[in-house]
Amino acid sequence: MFDSFHHTLDEAVRTETEAAAVRARFVGGALLFVVGLVALMGIITAEAFYPGYNAGVQEISDLGASRPPNSVIVQPAATIFNTAMMVSGLLALGAAYCLHRAFGDRAVTAVFGLFALGVLGVGVFDGSEAPMHGISALLTFFTGGLLGVVAARVITTPFRYLSLAVGGFVLLLLVSIIGLGLAGVAHPLLFLGMGGLERYVTYPFLLWLLAFGGYLMAPTPTSTDRV
Repeated sequence: MFDSFHHTLDEAVRTETEAAAVRARFVGGALLFVVGLVALMGIITAEAFYPGYNAGVQEISDLGASRPPNSVIVQPAATIFNTAMMVSGLLALGAAYCLHRAFGDRAVTAVFGLFALGVLGVGVFDGSEAPMHGISALLTFFTGGLLGVVAARVITTPFRYLSLAVGGFVLLLLVSIIGLGLAGVAHPLLFLGMGGLERYVTYPFLLWLLAFGGYLMAPTPTSTDRV
């Protein structure tokens, strides 16, 4: 009798734990989808309110403020961009917590958490605030590429391979930009301009966030599927 009771209790606890993981997965996916949307729309909207802005020549961070010592801040573009980045960073922190509840994978939690801090830092420290902005931006780019790689640990569909491809592309491009820059060699994609090259790094992982968010919000095949 007591064994039957304990078995029933264990089943109930396990069922509730699985249900909580499914809820956390869905909320985390929704938050990541919004992060990708807010970040992309924030950039596009800030560009629309920045007279003469050249996406090929100017860096994305110039929307918030250009580099010192003669930093240029154009309003309301700066407020739009910085606010979008701060909101995205806070939402990404919430998503990292939800993914931890859903999967309990430390690598996934760490990378998504660091990515959130990087995006938040980009908004808090605009381009005029060196070196904090540069550190935040580099953290965002690097972890942005890692997102697709580590997320493959918890993806069970063929989307895993697309995720690895996107993450690998971003990381390889980022490493090539830094490596060739330090070596004083022009990057083969420099014809895009520094702004265009930076967008080749940024847009893939922002678009990936939309896709991964949608993946997480999709119903699981079975109630025991943890992904």
